[in-house]
Amino acid sequence: MRSVSIFGATGSVGEQTFDLLMRAGGPAAFDTVALTGGSNVMRLAEMARALRADIAVCADDSQLPALRTALSGTGIEVASGAGAIADAADRPADWVMSAIVGAAGLVPGLRALRHGRTLALANKESLVTAGTLLMQTAASHGARILPVDSEHSAIFQALNNEDIACVERIILTASGGALRDWPLASLATATVREAMAHPNWAMGQRITIDSASMFNKALEVIETREFFGVDPDQIEVILHPESLIHSMVGFRDGAIMAHMGAPDMRHSIGYALNWPTRAALPVARLDLAQVATLTFRAPDLARYPALRLCRDVMATRGLAGAAFNAAKELALDHFLAGGIGFMQMAGVVEDTLSQVSAELCQGNAVLTLEDILGMDHLARVRAGEVARRMTGSR
Repeated sequence: MRSVSIFGATGSVGEQTFDLLMRAGGPAAFDTVALTGGSNVMRLAEMARALRADIAVCADDSQLPALRTALSGTGIEVASGAGAIADAADRPADWVMSAIVGAAGLVPGLRALRHGRTLALANKESLVTAGTLLMQTAASHGARILPVDSEHSAIFQALNNEDIACVERIILTASGGALRDWPLASLATATVREAMAHPNWAMGQRITIDSASMFNKALEVIETREFFGVDPDQIEVILHPESLIHSMVGFRDGAIMAHMGAPDMRHSIGYALNWPTRAALPVARLDLAQVATLTFRAPDLARYPALRLCRDVMATRGLAGAAFNAAKELALDHFLAGGIGFMQMAGVVEDTLSQVSAELCQGNAVLTLEDILGMDHLARVRAGEVARRMTGSR
C-alpha cells in the first residue's frame, strides 16, 4: 500500500488533496503517515480520523490540547509546533504533499527530500527562497520533486519527453486577480475583501490576495527559473482572464504547447499523485464550443510592480529570493491588518530589498539552510520597520 503525508492539510491545496485521496479509496488505498495543519484543529482531527493517519500535528502549540481531545481514543499520535512538523517529515512516506503556505514549508520539504521521498511541491516559496539547495538536495538523495502549482504542472507536462535545450520560451498565464479591471488610480484604496473576490479560482486568503497583486505570479516566475533551469529572459507572463490555459511552452521550431483545463487545482494535484500515469479525476471537462473565445493581454507593470521586482531578484540571485519572499509575506500581513494599502505592499518589498542589498550574497554562492533562514529573519525585521513607517501615510 502506498504511504502518503500531507503538510498543510487544512489549507486549500491540502483539502483538495484529501478529497482526491478519499475518492480514491481513503484508508483502504493509502497508508497515511502524517497530516499537519494550522489552527483549524477540528478539521485536522476530522481528516486524521477519516484517513487513519499515524500522527496529526498542528502548528500552534496552544491548540495541542484541543487536538489531543479531538483524537482521544483513536490511537493517532498528536504533536504541535514547527519542530514537530519538521520531525513528521522524517517519517517514512512514499509521497509527500508540501502545501504549507509561505517560508514555513521549506524545512519540512527539505527533510522529506533528504529521505529520498517524492515531494509534490505546492509550496512555491521553497523554490523562491532556496531553489538551488532544494534541487541539489533532491538530486543527491535520489528524491523527486513534482510541481503542483497549476502553471508549473502545465509546463512539466508540456515538457514531457522534450529536450529543454529546444525550449525557446515559457509563457506563464495569469488571471490578473480580483482587481484586474479596476482603474489603476483606484487600486490604492482596495480592501482585503475586494482583493479576495477572485473571479476564477477558489483559494486561500493569502494566495488570493497575492494573485490580485501578482506577487503570486512573481514568485512563479522565479520558481520557473529555479525548477526548469531556463534563462530569465525566456520566461514571459501574459494575462489570460479565462484561466483555461494554465501555461505554455514555446519551442525553437515555433511550436507552442499549451496545457488547458478547468480552473481546478485537482488537475495538478491529481497529476502529481498519480504520476507517471494518469487517473480519472473529478474535474469539469471543457466544452470548447461553449468557451468560444480565449483572450490574452500583456500585464501592466505599473499595476503589477511585483513583476518588475522579481526580475531584479533573478538578476541578483543569492539570497535575494529569500529576502523577496520574506518581505512579501510581511507586507501582506500588514495589508491584512489594515496598516498599509494594497499598492504599498510592493513599496515595502522594494525598500526592504534595497536595505538588505549588502547582505544578499549575490550570484551563485553555495547557500546553506542557515544562510537562507538568517536572511528570511533579517528581511522580515526590515520589512516590518518599513511597513510601520508607511502606516501613517495612507
